Amino acid sequence: MTLVDPREPHSNADQLADLVRLRRVRDRIDREYAQPLNVDALARDALMSPGHFSRAFKKAYGESPYAYLMTRRIERAMALLRKGDATVTEVCFAVGCSSLGTFSTRFTELVGVSPSGYRQQGDGALGGMPACVAKQVSRPIRNQEARPAPPLVR
Repeated sequence: MTLVDPREPHSNADQLADLVRLRRVRDRIDREYAQPLNVDALARDALMSPGHFSRAFKKAYGESPYAYLMTRRIERAMALLRKGDATVTEVCFAVGCSSLGTFSTRFTELVGVSPSGYRQQGDGALGGMPACVAKQVSRPIRNQEARPAPPLVR
């Protein structure tokens, strides 16, 4: 197994090969989001050093591997919370998070409302909408924090 040295210039063929490996790793994250994943193991899958892998992933997808993983977990959590038949703690562990505090903080950053607040909203705003459309419009915001909701009382 040969690791890619980030200091060596890459040919176009090397860059395409890197992108193929990065896509495979991204697909693995999409499939195994609930499993314990770490950058070292993902970098080994991409045949890259952890540092080069993180930089290449961010360049290709606009966010770090960890941020991408957390976004996938939050997307799945949103779907589970909309169903309303699981507690926030159960959803947290079901999507692969081991810390309820970290899960709640990241969820609130991406969605703009706490997991329990989101759960209380339920399917109300998305009721009657096809699942494929609901998933698109309820997707968490990437690469920026959600703007706080406007106050209800003026």
